[in-house]
Amino acid sequence: MMIARLLGFLFLALGAIGIFLPVWPTTIFWIVAALCFARSSPAMRDWIYARPRFGPPIQQFIERGTLSNASKGGALFGMTLAGAISTFILWGHWSWMALAIGLLICGAAYVLSRPTDPA
Repeated sequence: MMIARLLGFLFLALGAIGIFLPVWPTTIFWIVAALCFARSSPAMRDWIYARPRFGPPIQQFIERGTLSNASKGGALFGMTLAGAISTFILWGHWSWMALAIGLLICGAAYVLSRPTDPA
C-alpha cells in the first residue's frame, strides 16, 4: 500500500508538469496516479476526480473504460504532433524512427478502440 501511494504521488507530480508544459501529457499520468490511489488513498483518488478539467474524463476512463470524442481527438492530435517531432528528430535513423512511429500507431489504435462516452 505504501509503494502504491508513493507511486501515486510520483505520477501525480509528473502529470502536474503537463499543466504548465503543453507538450508534456497530464491525463495519462493522472490516470496511473488515480489507479495507484484507488486502494492506497481513496481520498487522493477522489481529489483527482474532483479536478474540474481533468477529473471527469479520468474517472470516466477508469470506471467505464470510455473516452469522449474530445479526449480521443486530443490524444490523437498529441500523438500526431509527437510523430511529426519524432520524424524530424530521428530522420535518417530509420530503425528508431520506425519504432517511435510504431509505438504511436499502437497508442492510436488503442485510443480508437475505446468506446465513446455517450455523455
